[in-house]
Amino acid sequence: MSQKVVILGSGESGVGAALLAKAKGYDTFVSDSSAIADKYKTELTEAGISFEQEKHTEEQILSASIIVKSPGIPEKAPIMKLVRSKEIEVVSEIEFAYRHMHSDAKFIAITGSNGKTTTTLLTYHILKTLGYSVGLGGNIGTSLARQIIHEKKDIYVLELSSFQLDDMFTFKANVAVLLNITPDHLDRYEYKFENYIASKFRIFQNLTPEDFYITYAEDQTIETYKKNIDINARYMPVSLKQLHASGAYSDEKQIQVYALNDELHTFKTEGLPLKGKHNYINIMAALNATIAVGANADQAAEAIKSFRNAPHRLEFVGSIYGVKFVNDSKATNVDSVWYALDSMETPVVLIAGGVDKGNDYSQIEALVREKVHTVVALGKDNSKVFAGFANMGPEIKEAHSMAEAIRIAHDSANKGDTVLLSPACASFDLFKNYEDRGDQFRNLVIELAG
Repeated sequence: MSQKVVILGSGESGVGAALLAKAKGYDTFVSDSSAIADKYKTELTEAGISFEQEKHTEEQILSASIIVKSPGIPEKAPIMKLVRSKEIEVVSEIEFAYRHMHSDAKFIAITGSNGKTTTTLLTYHILKTLGYSVGLGGNIGTSLARQIIHEKKDIYVLELSSFQLDDMFTFKANVAVLLNITPDHLDRYEYKFENYIASKFRIFQNLTPEDFYITYAEDQTIETYKKNIDINARYMPVSLKQLHASGAYSDEKQIQVYALNDELHTFKTEGLPLKGKHNYINIMAALNATIAVGANADQAAEAIKSFRNAPHRLEFVGSIYGVKFVNDSKATNVDSVWYALDSMETPVVLIAGGVDKGNDYSQIEALVREKVHTVVALGKDNSKVFAGFANMGPEIKEAHSMAEAIRIAHDSANKGDTVLLSPACASFDLFKNYEDRGDQFRNLVIELAG
């Protein structure tokens, strides 16, 4: 009798895991406490996979040999408490896919509180442009489990969240990238920053001396935590202060990077599609990662020039009468807004607000004083935005819809300014999610510009 695999959650990762489990001959069952999207119900039905929605049937779930859990399900959920009490093995979709992966596949795994999507897409773009057989997965795009059912790639570039890392055990990266760690999602980690840090550091588990790891050398949280553990792999640091052998360095005018033969390569940042110190860190991490799997450093740097960033991450969407509009809707914490403001080269009208996460806006005060002359508070309750920016200098105005925010922002801007949607907050008060927020911003700007 075949082993039973139960998948909790029916998003892209859950359905991908279900399809892989079915293909590998497991008795497969999908359970979701919410409604399952029609497209996924169709896929499950056509594959002959049993499922339930808007409930969890304990008898079905607790009879599993292994459970593949959606990263969105917290440990405090009643069904997870019950599963843990029965000591049933729980893994992530990435871990499940890895256990069924062809043995010669290589993995570049990327995490961090900020910048991981850009770095993942950039790394994938470089390798694909250079002709590598490469897949993209994890917290972005098509689930890894789905990808490996019918095709084999030589390299997989994976964006990994802390939630995915929590349920990964045998997975081993060939190149592991940890960009930065700042407090986030602490409600999932007993409100203890050290628990979240430990989760991020799982990216380095199982590394061998043949593998590589990459961090931002000036991130004090990473450097402090690193002193307490032994990472058994070759270090390729990224730095904005000093050049390390076998690493990369940027002084914002140029990037220097060592190839594996210790040959030094130098590239100008002028002409690169991404600007700002945080993006130079992302670029250097991507260069190091691609060099680690054999890419030519000069060719990798050239490939970057054709890169276009993901939607909702410092996405230029258009100009209206000489005012630029930039969509950074994915900036759902203050640290992300710091990176966005740091990259701005013109005066800024900042659209911020939404569902506050207990934000401390003081960490961006210096940048706000330097670059922002107007803040448009966008949300149902804007009191915390008003309080947070009250003593920083900019004029603060209020909007309760995206159309109103754009109108106020444009009226407040001067020719040559940038209107930056970088909310620092979750979106669920006025929008379905950050994508909906960014899409509304983009579509309205394009409509007005036309």
